[in-house]
Amino acid sequence: MEASQRKLKVAIMGAKGYPYVYGGYDTMVKELGERLVLKGVHVRVYNHKALFVEKPRYVNGIECIYTPAIESKYFTQLSHTFFSMIHACLSDVDVIFVVNSGNGPFGLISRFFRKATLINVDGLEWLRPKWRGLGSKYFFWASKMATKYYDRIINDSDEMQRVYKELFNAESKVIAYGANPKEEVEPSPVMKWGIEPQDYFLIVGRLVPDNNADLIIQGFLNSDSKRKLVIVGDVPYLDDYAQVLKNIEDDRLLFLGYVTDPIDLAAWYTHCYAYFHGHEYGGTNPAMLKALGYGCAILALDTPFNQEMLQEGKHGWYFKKSVDSVKDIVEAAENSQERMDYFRKTAREGLVKKYNWDHVTDQYLEVFEELAGFKIEKVSTEKRKLEGVDN
Repeated sequence: MEASQRKLKVAIMGAKGYPYVYGGYDTMVKELGERLVLKGVHVRVYNHKALFVEKPRYVNGIECIYTPAIESKYFTQLSHTFFSMIHACLSDVDVIFVVNSGNGPFGLISRFFRKATLINVDGLEWLRPKWRGLGSKYFFWASKMATKYYDRIINDSDEMQRVYKELFNAESKVIAYGANPKEEVEPSPVMKWGIEPQDYFLIVGRLVPDNNADLIIQGFLNSDSKRKLVIVGDVPYLDDYAQVLKNIEDDRLLFLGYVTDPIDLAAWYTHCYAYFHGHEYGGTNPAMLKALGYGCAILALDTPFNQEMLQEGKHGWYFKKSVDSVKDIVEAAENSQERMDYFRKTAREGLVKKYNWDHVTDQYLEVFEELAGFKIEKVSTEKRKLEGVDN
């Protein structure tokens, strides 16, 4: 049967699974997978077996394979991808799509089996404080291995494309992370805490050092703001850094932990006076896209990634990595209500075409089809040589 007549089969692995939506990669699997199914692609997602009580084979047209893992802090994700990769390589899928640069070495397996592959390498994992020492060295090495073993490297920002070219002399294709503009929601989830709309600043993200919540909190507390600072997020394990932050006693701070109800989370985004984005490493950040989609005035750490997302200051202000800079930007925002209003009104315009999930899906599908065609053509040529057709 000719390749053009076959249904393209794509396997996706490296995230927690489908429809398990928790982090950025899980959201991408959902948004991308569902759209690919509508385009006639057979999508298989490898789910982390321990996370699913019920294990249906098909969900919304997506084939779900439940693979095990070595359950530990450091090996759960890697072992899950390892087992998934073996399963996919022994199957009839045309293309294997892997997320997370930590899975870089597993491209050696797919290369051995001559499976077409691509990997989304995300951000600068080796620079994150939680991976100091051996962990940092592993992620740098794994990212380098990804450039050697996978057929295509996907980065989600122009800056990450530049980094991979500079560090690894590797070409990559930029396909951004998607987002969907959101309408405003009622403020009742906010007001039940005794807080009025625009009477608070907002942080959303894990309480880890590279998101700089400590810096933002201290700078805010040093300011003369009478508003509150609401912190949405936590870490799913006991952690000294997070505990120190949550133990700070000040009436202006409100730690909400994880907010799992999407309506509640939308309300906190929609009605904040300004949203603080302290994420330091990585490309296109999902939390920033949500802030744009919900119409937030954004105060972001001055990094090349955040400059790119906010179009060099068109959709937000920047602060330096210092307590005094945070203090200054809080007070500047307090004294610039018209400017904050302008950022809110124009925020959704920041979700340009490259952040549209339909456009993102079209770009991925183009790569999948290219790789599948290349793979089928290559195998066919080798087969002809073995049969003595080509001399």
